[in-house]
Amino acid sequence: MKLIRKILIGLLVVFIAIQFYRPEKNISRENDTAMFLRETNPPEEVRDILQNSCFDCHSNNTRYPWYNNIAPVSFWLADHIEEGKSELNFSEWETYSDKKKDHKLEELYEETERRSMPLKEYTWTHQEAKLTDAQIEAVVKWAKDTRSLNQLGNRPK
Repeated sequence: MKLIRKILIGLLVVFIAIQFYRPEKNISRENDTAMFLRETNPPEEVRDILQNSCFDCHSNNTRYPWYNNIAPVSFWLADHIEEGKSELNFSEWETYSDKKKDHKLEELYEETERRSMPLKEYTWTHQEAKLTDAQIEAVVKWAKDTRSLNQLGNRPK
């Protein structure tokens, strides 16, 4: 019993200690998704879906929930955000080549259509990010249409 008590006290000390170390937050003061939105020109419904379901993990500006202030959750969220941004970062859209933009739009509608995005872990705590069939259809149609326009060289400016 003494060993278990020592282990529990040790774990408590570690838990308290890691509260003083936080990963850097993903917060930008700029409207850094504006270029993406201007270039791809999504309808208002799709724009709202992207803002509510995608931008937290796929841009340079995350709206953090209260529980992000508790380690180790803060580390887990930081890892998810870094991974999401490495796959697609709407804030870095202007740095992508036309070929990469086309590929990212293709991945966007494929992942959405397969219901791989947004992640289930994200929608557990962000119910507003859970997509309906109609929302999925709207995102897929917009992304496919945008790819077609880009491939024809008719990208909106």
